[in-house]
Amino acid sequence: MGIAWTPPIVPKGEDENVYLVVDDLGSYGEVWREVETVRTDLESVITDMLKYSCPLRVVGFNTAEGWARDVSSDVAAELRRRCDLQLRELPESIQQFVYRHETQIDRTQLRLV
Repeated sequence: MGIAWTPPIVPKGEDENVYLVVDDLGSYGEVWREVETVRTDLESVITDMLKYSCPLRVVGFNTAEGWARDVSSDVAAELRRRCDLQLRELPESIQQFVYRHETQIDRTQLRLV
């Protein structure tokens, strides 16, 4: 019996940052959100997070540079910043993600709203 083929997540570019989201689908468990390889840049991931049911964390990596790390706090700060600039509340779908990953310093800053 052969091994099932799985599409690669390693980018085709020589030096490209890739970001993947872990989402909680409730009774189905936690999953890496599947997206097109052209939508693994940070801007696309931030935009797409609004569609996810319960994002838990965001992991970034770059195979050419040899690094991988949890970037959830950076993404949470950016989501908060964008909502503040638009003078709107955090969408319900990402509230828990942002609250969970904001640093203590971020929580004490005054909001623009």
